[in-house]
Amino acid sequence: MVFSSSAFLFFFLPLVLLGYFLLPGRLKNLFLLLASLVFYAWGEVFYVLVMLASIGVNYGSGLLLARAGSPRGRRLVLGAAVAFNLGLLGWFKYGGFVVENLSAALTLGGLEALPALQLHLPIGISFFTFQAMSYVIDLYRGEAEVQRNPVNLALYISLFPQLIAGPIVRYHDVAAQLRQRHVTLDGFAEGVRRFIIGLGKKMLLANTLGEVADQIMAVAPGDLSAPVAWLGISCYALQIYFDFSGYSDMAIGLGRMFGFHFLENFNFPYVATSMRGFWQRWHISLSTWFRDYLYIPLGGSRVAPWRVMLNLWIVFLLCGLWHGASWNFVLWGALHGLFLALERTRFGLWLERCWRPVRHLYVLGVVLVAWVFFRVETLPEALDYLWTMTGLGGVTAKTMAAGTYLPLEKKLMLVAGIALAVPWAPGLAWLRERLGRRCPVLLHTPPLWGTETIQTLALMGVLFLSLLHVASATYNPFIYFRF
Repeated sequence: MVFSSSAFLFFFLPLVLLGYFLLPGRLKNLFLLLASLVFYAWGEVFYVLVMLASIGVNYGSGLLLARAGSPRGRRLVLGAAVAFNLGLLGWFKYGGFVVENLSAALTLGGLEALPALQLHLPIGISFFTFQAMSYVIDLYRGEAEVQRNPVNLALYISLFPQLIAGPIVRYHDVAAQLRQRHVTLDGFAEGVRRFIIGLGKKMLLANTLGEVADQIMAVAPGDLSAPVAWLGISCYALQIYFDFSGYSDMAIGLGRMFGFHFLENFNFPYVATSMRGFWQRWHISLSTWFRDYLYIPLGGSRVAPWRVMLNLWIVFLLCGLWHGASWNFVLWGALHGLFLALERTRFGLWLERCWRPVRHLYVLGVVLVAWVFFRVETLPEALDYLWTMTGLGGVTAKTMAAGTYLPLEKKLMLVAGIALAVPWAPGLAWLRERLGRRCPVLLHTPPLWGTETIQTLALMGVLFLSLLHVASATYNPFIYFRF
């Protein structure tokens, strides 16, 4: 069950909201916990036990950390908890990948391959494992207090708004809210608005542009022209942005409906003018998690320049691997790490002196090339696609023009996607101020786009169109299955 499904929108969410607001305060967390377990078990009937095991071990680890009297004892508890969490994630997510690569190595050496290891990947295991690790690490560092109420800790790890698709919520950011929170009418209304915006991003933009990307990338690279190949990866870049940020918006909105305040996760990353800026805007909860729990412990920026670049590269190799058990994900992370390291050299100084549009095109170029490795499943296919993007692949009888993949609806959504990937509010405010100097009455008249009536009508339109797409259920992929 996902946020953009009929079962969630018309059955699960209304029942949970009704039950939550009818129950007295002392039962709200328990009710939300049970609802979250039902939400997860809806698609992962058996594997809800995996999440319960994670909750139990990390709850116990927190109690042991609180009782440990010596630094050595605390380090042992932390080490055991981190080993358990990484072992759990490693077994389900990377067990088959490791066996596959060992088999390939054995075969090259003339030995018999190992039997294939087919493991189911529990949905959201990467997200709830990282949240559980942040809890025990923050306790060890003294940045959070132990949670003695098992219901509260279980709710933190399993809370359904951000369980399967993020954002990664840090324990110290919501510890106080787990104990006590209030839902106001304004807060609930803001949550509803944010949820509708996220649903619209997912259903109207991500799904529509995803269809274009899928159609183009289903064609053999040799039968694509360079413009069509660039169109395909550009549509995928917009799809993954509006899908990821849309789910984050829906999670943040759902959290507000229940009194939680989650931090922002996306901030118009495609307007960045450096790769460092891109990662300050893209999947912020993930990048800050790696910064605080891996990059800084490795030495961060306090070590020699070569070590800083090595640390960045290690972090992004692991960031790529976090997204999936595939060498293509590793290469995606390696590319990002390489350019982040290069920006620490004279290249970065030169880049800062460049004209802003040049810096922007540099970021888009790196990001789009890297997305090829992220989207295409095998390395040979990814290299073939990149070769087509260079324009050196030629044209075959099967090559179709870009317009073939863009009927009117998709063309409109592509234009809308490009426009909405840019923050327009600051530009409109600047334009209004400039025009107001010549016509002062404009400064004393509320802008049309800022009126509550216009915003409400726009949201109603987005909700109506989104629900039409949900009801048709023709194309509604859940791309987090890969992660």
